[in-house]
Amino acid sequence: MLDWFNAREAVALGTSLADSFAADGSAGAARRVGSGKGQPDVQTLLQRAAREAGPLKLNVFKRAKLLESFKSKLLARGVAEGTAGELTHLLLLQLSGGGKGGAAPPMAPAAVGSPKRVAALLAEADARYAEGRYAEAAERLRQVIALEPRHALAHSNLGATLCHLSGYREAEQALRRAIELKASCPGAHFTLGSLLRAKGQVRAAETALRRAVKEDPRDPRALVELGLTLGMLAQLDDARGCIEKALRLKPRDAGALGVLGWLEMLEGRFEEAERHFRAALEVDPRRTMALASLASLRRMTAADQDWLARIEQILKDGVPAVEEARLRFALGKYFDDLGKYSRAFEQYKRGNELHKGLAAEYDRLARTQLIDDVIRVYSRERLAQVAQGASESEKPVFVVGMMRSGTSLVEQIIASHPAAVGAGELEFWTDATSKHGEALRRKPPDAALTRKLADAYLKVLGRHSSAALRVVDKATFNCDYLGLIHRVFPKARILYLRRDPVDTCLSCYFQDFANMASFTLDLSDLAHYYREHHRLLQHWRSVLPKEVFLEVPYAELVADQEGWSRRIVDFLALPWEPKVLEFQNTRRPVLTASAWQVRQKVYGSSVGRSKHYEKLIGPLLKLRELSP
Repeated sequence: MLDWFNAREAVALGTSLADSFAADGSAGAARRVGSGKGQPDVQTLLQRAAREAGPLKLNVFKRAKLLESFKSKLLARGVAEGTAGELTHLLLLQLSGGGKGGAAPPMAPAAVGSPKRVAALLAEADARYAEGRYAEAAERLRQVIALEPRHALAHSNLGATLCHLSGYREAEQALRRAIELKASCPGAHFTLGSLLRAKGQVRAAETALRRAVKEDPRDPRALVELGLTLGMLAQLDDARGCIEKALRLKPRDAGALGVLGWLEMLEGRFEEAERHFRAALEVDPRRTMALASLASLRRMTAADQDWLARIEQILKDGVPAVEEARLRFALGKYFDDLGKYSRAFEQYKRGNELHKGLAAEYDRLARTQLIDDVIRVYSRERLAQVAQGASESEKPVFVVGMMRSGTSLVEQIIASHPAAVGAGELEFWTDATSKHGEALRRKPPDAALTRKLADAYLKVLGRHSSAALRVVDKATFNCDYLGLIHRVFPKARILYLRRDPVDTCLSCYFQDFANMASFTLDLSDLAHYYREHHRLLQHWRSVLPKEVFLEVPYAELVADQEGWSRRIVDFLALPWEPKVLEFQNTRRPVLTASAWQVRQKVYGSSVGRSKHYEKLIGPLLKLRELSP
């Protein structure tokens, strides 16, 4: 029995076959497998496999391990994943007697429940996964689990396979079961982290991916996924460190090059970003993140036909739902830039529908109850009282409003002042209300909690700048917490961005928020959310002192940039600084969907944008009935 599972020689042969094939340019030839070119290299590989595998007397377990090591080594040597899968399938046919000169007999059925049967099913699942036959692979894995319910690898592989079939709920269950059975299961941690990030659970994704990297520090895929996740959490230095490690391990890793491009884009280095995206596509022409991101670097034109054709071909071939959604949003922007509005809307609608399979359902009743509680707890009378433990600091500045209402633009204007710093979208108040939620929904914080929140928040701001007189927090969801914020920081300035409600909501619908805002996926949900948001705004208008609350109409800011910039600077009690009028030249990370827009001069094309889509957005149109 021990000898049956001793696959050391099989693994060594698989690694050796991959090494020899990838050496001396054969990896380049491999990209042409099946085209008629490069076939002598493939034939040599198969002949050598037949010659050297025969004496090893491979059983199904050893054969599976050989194939696993072969594909893994090909990927590590820079062979594209699709090519590696195709070669692995050819090698499987050869070793099973299905290729030319097959050296091994076909796999014979084994007794149900025996180790041979389990190993055979795992090998079949691997082969079908490599071929893209995910439903068949999942069925084999379910058979393994039926035979051996505690088989961690089978649960892990099932989770990965189900992600390709959009079975995300069952996939997460399978992955968590694999980790429960075997904590040191890097593949399960990796796939779970990727899935959680796709669901918008970015912090939970970080935890899973850090464990995957800990279990296998030399896996470039885990480093890339962790780097992307850390970037989404604004930990840009750590994100870049992960990507650099991945590139040292695998210098032409398409995923790492794509994330590196994204990081450059956040920093405003768009030419470098495009260079990295295109380098990623040279390695893997189907790298959806790189393809989609190209549309975010500039306005698309009719000259981008090759880009369009490549995406359409990928969609025709089929990709997982998460990747398809990313491409649909990019296509939506392409057609919108070209003025083909009905086609643009079709793409955005498809992207949002795909995301619904991952996102938590928007709960209208819960949202309404939350707004009711906030209005009741943070009444005019309570906010007029001096709160014990409150901070007198004027350092915090809050830029709030609906998403896509112009908050990034105003933050960039303020951050261009020498006495101010933009901290981006901080999660402090969301985390605080999550931690103390039940208490804060009944009454404002007591003196001890007020002092604790003030001290903790000032420490957060201090990490962004200890010298700046003003630090901007532009988390749009802080609009829900303005009563709490004013209670803790009664002298903090609050700027609310007001934009046409239909333009705002349409822009939300057209933005890929990575499932972090499920109400944006449906026009009716968006309309409901906006009405509740507007109801809360009316409350803040009536209870917050005018000296700390300023409304900034987006359309007026665009029409009179200098006039409103002066009002904003004056409201913050800062001296006038002409640099704020050249905000597009301010170099700082921008981690929002407006990373490109805030590096451009003020433009008015987004004002009245919804007029092009009025026949398609019925649920949003009645929002114009709301008072400004």
